[in-house]
Amino acid sequence: MERQQVTSSNIASIGYDADSSTLEIEFNHGGIYQYFDVPSQVYKELISASSHGSYLAHNIKGTYRYSKV
Repeated sequence: MERQQVTSSNIASIGYDADSSTLEIEFNHGGIYQYFDVPSQVYKELISASSHGSYLAHNIKGTYRYSKV
């Protein structure tokens, strides 16, 4: 999955696969996580958020299933 680099203290890059509704987050510490069944609107809001880390914490973590890659 291709990821877009972002400016964040915690997140290095963000990718999204619309066919599978999978969101992929690469963290600055090197971990990569995939979140499943994420609507495209949530991805769009995450990418455009003023704080990617805050949006992730409040709207994605604890809401969607995930797996470490």
